[in-house]
Amino acid sequence: MRKIRFVIIGFILILAAWFMIARIQSTKAQAAKIETAKISQKDLVDQVSASGQISAKRLVNLSFQTGGQLAWVGVKEGDTVVAYQAIASLDTRSLKKTLEKSLRDYSKTRNTFEEDRLLTYKDQVFTDTIKRILEKNQWDLEKAVLDVELNDITLEFATLISPISGIITHIDTPVAGVNVTTASIFTIADPQSLIFKANIDETDVGKLELGQTAEVSLDAYPQKKFTGVVNLISFATETTSGGATIVPVEIALTDFTDLRLGLNGDVAITLKQIPQTLAVLSEAIKESETGKYVVQKVDGKYQKTPVKTGLVTESDTEISEGLKAGDEVVIKGFQYLPKSLQK
Repeated sequence: MRKIRFVIIGFILILAAWFMIARIQSTKAQAAKIETAKISQKDLVDQVSASGQISAKRLVNLSFQTGGQLAWVGVKEGDTVVAYQAIASLDTRSLKKTLEKSLRDYSKTRNTFEEDRLLTYKDQVFTDTIKRILEKNQWDLEKAVLDVELNDITLEFATLISPISGIITHIDTPVAGVNVTTASIFTIADPQSLIFKANIDETDVGKLELGQTAEVSLDAYPQKKFTGVVNLISFATETTSGGATIVPVEIALTDFTDLRLGLNGDVAITLKQIPQTLAVLSEAIKESETGKYVVQKVDGKYQKTPVKTGLVTESDTEISEGLKAGDEVVIKGFQYLPKSLQK
């Protein structure tokens, strides 16, 4: 009987020891899942990011006012032109003949006008009939003048003149001898006016100001950064194909080396920057009815520590009061903490 009692007591002790070991191992396993980080001083930068592409502030699309046969093309894509340089012209033979005809019509109408005024009705009584005849002659003369002016303008517009200095980026019809329409385009862009045009979400536009610094990363040059400043915040919003409301923003760049129209990329606009301030990963900050706090690890134990925060970026939060450099706080595994620290 005593032997059986010893066996039972031994079994109970073994079972209790097993439970204690299992509990210790479970506690250690849970503790291993709790991740901490130390408070440190770092530069905090609050930014707004968006995608966009390289565009040109000064870009023109030139086309002829009328269709016709292209007689001369003086440029090709990639050529550099200066302001007021001729780049192409239509066949002007028919236009010159039309202008010549309108000049002859004007001379004839002018002659009729002068003859009736100075000879035919010179000494006659100025009746309503004569008045109407002379008025008609005046109108015909004015119409002839307008015809001459319009044909002269048409002849003038038969030659395309670049209004800006820049680079020829596109030509719809690059060779002479073919017919063109008013839709045929010659595109010229000023490479010194290149900008990065980005679409900012409407929720972020209130944070933007003219002159804020920006850093542009282009897909074509992943290892290079282009700096600039916010040059324009559009007054009008736009709607994307997905229904989102965005605000176009222009970034004036300081370096145009290697840039090309249409290159895609991303921009990070700096809203605020604080050098060497106490900060921690934002995951560490919790909030209760009494305010913000962190779970701090002190001598292997965990405790709630009230804190006051400042600037919040995408990843970090500034600590203005409650902690010092080197303090250790929980950033992951909050569910494995004691229940009292999870509230």
